[in-house]
Amino acid sequence: MKFTKHSKLFPVALAVIALALTATTFAAITVTSNVSSTGTIGTSTPNIGVFSDSACTTAKSAISWGSLAAGASTTQTVYVKNTGNAAMTLSLSSNNWTPTGANTYITVSWDKQGQTLSAGQSTPAIITLAVSPSVTGITTFSNTITLSGTG
Repeated sequence: MKFTKHSKLFPVALAVIALALTATTFAAITVTSNVSSTGTIGTSTPNIGVFSDSACTTAKSAISWGSLAAGASTTQTVYVKNTGNAAMTLSLSSNNWTPTGANTYITVSWDKQGQTLSAGQSTPAIITLAVSPSVTGITTFSNTITLSGTG
């Protein structure tokens, strides 16, 4: 068998291709991180009640979100009741994040933002917690969710 100078390059070319395939395979691996969490629910007005049941008899003051992977979201249903004597427009905010800056990667929202609730009326509300797929350095967190009524 006769070797040419090009046949000596074949093993080098084969090694480069193998290395490229290995790098591509590693790039395709997805890494996730679980995030445990907890939350506290407060109200900014005395005329809003937050409950865990549709009859609005069991007050709810905390949410335990459980463990979520990066990029995941989860929901909790609460029941909000206007215990005052005038209509109110509902809003939600979240603050007191620990660790500071967790809200860069984790958001809390709900499906009742801007809805008007008549005096004595209650409504189910779905609160959603979403974790960014790019979350880094956070394994647990806590925050305060505040439900407000104006009007």
